[in-house]
Amino acid sequence: MDKGSTTQGVLFKGLHKKPVTVQFDQDHASSDGGALLLKACDQRLGLSQAIASCIEDERQSGKVRHSLVEILQQRLFGIACGYADGNDAGQLADDPIFKLLLGRDPLTGSTLASQPTLSRFENAVGPRQLLKIAEALADRVIERHRRRRKSVKRITLDFDPTDDPTHGAQQLSFFNRFYDTWCYLPLAGFLTVDNEPQQYLFCYVLRAGNAAAKHGLLGILKRLLPKLRQAFPKAKIRIRLDAGFTGPDLYEFFESNQMEYVVCMAKNVRLERLAAPLMERVVDAIAEGEAPSPIYGEARYRAHRWSRARRVIIRAAVVVHPGRVPKANPRFVITNLRGWPQSLYERVYCARGDIENRIKELKYGLAIDRTSCTNFFANQFRVLITAAAYVLMQELRLKAHHTRCAHAQVSTLQLRLLKMGAWVERSVRRVVLHLPTSTVYADDWRRIARSIGAVAT
Repeated sequence: MDKGSTTQGVLFKGLHKKPVTVQFDQDHASSDGGALLLKACDQRLGLSQAIASCIEDERQSGKVRHSLVEILQQRLFGIACGYADGNDAGQLADDPIFKLLLGRDPLTGSTLASQPTLSRFENAVGPRQLLKIAEALADRVIERHRRRRKSVKRITLDFDPTDDPTHGAQQLSFFNRFYDTWCYLPLAGFLTVDNEPQQYLFCYVLRAGNAAAKHGLLGILKRLLPKLRQAFPKAKIRIRLDAGFTGPDLYEFFESNQMEYVVCMAKNVRLERLAAPLMERVVDAIAEGEAPSPIYGEARYRAHRWSRARRVIIRAAVVVHPGRVPKANPRFVITNLRGWPQSLYERVYCARGDIENRIKELKYGLAIDRTSCTNFFANQFRVLITAAAYVLMQELRLKAHHTRCAHAQVSTLQLRLLKMGAWVERSVRRVVLHLPTSTVYADDWRRIARSIGAVAT
């Protein structure tokens, strides 16, 4: 590392009655002093160890300086702290906090892995190992909530595709007409325990940019359902999906596996004909000066390829904008649930919409769409590491439920709990992190630390 680039300072004249000079020359210091919380969360979940155990180490033992679990943890904790780029490894190689997170002496321990080492690590993982890693991630999340909740009545699964724009020669990057860009089309899966507001990530599968929305869903469910039934034997399993996931193969799978389902359907001529009487009532109400409120109903519907008729919830609504012609906007949801149509649509189906906020966290808080490797499997491995980092951040937020960080976004958690300037002191008996006395969220940090195993001193 070029020490000259880190010690060169700048001078401000006029900001204070005395000249102000800034020097980046503080040894044994870090800007990520709060990141010990991530290490504690990882130990409780056993996440990095479970993922590392899925990777085969084919390196020559005599040339190995960094174990696989160390390299994985370096990448995992780095992403969680906001360092999505592998190039950041060069600047962080001697960071005392990151050395401490990897179990090394924070002051005299050997430097961490370089960017080329991290790049080789990401590109060395094949499809079989990726499948094992994906299953290990789901296993850790399921086990975490099995231990957290003694009695679970319902597990709700939400899946949604999203765009991951590509800007190079990445394998399986294709043009997607819906998103109007060259991209990947990853599939994200979340689970909700009973009526809790939080949706927990357990699955993130990278797919080709031209993949159908439901591509790979049945394969995921076939592996996932036995795990869920073993962990939560008394719980009902419900799945909520958007309009891209329709098809008799899905419905028959849900029914044969005793799953509750609520799935949006794209409109067609026959469905619009079923909704016509309800739409007339909405139009008449608007003509009489009433507010354009939706009206709910239901019908039995059977497409040509379906083996039988199924229940369809109808939401008849008209979109009204000043100066524009009112536009009919009927919505349709197919389900095997009982209950009032309005309640099923608004309280059950619409609740899946929060998945968009979770995906935004993954993109804008952890840069899960930083899939810049040429190799497709390397990009899949990268998103799985980022997904694991998000699992750690969700665990951190779960432990913050009695603090001001209980509902904070990932970027806010990073700012409040991880990004703390720290000076590291090490003696024969212990390591001490000196954090600023003016830290605004110090009380919240202490409470979270105690909830994941720390003791007051």
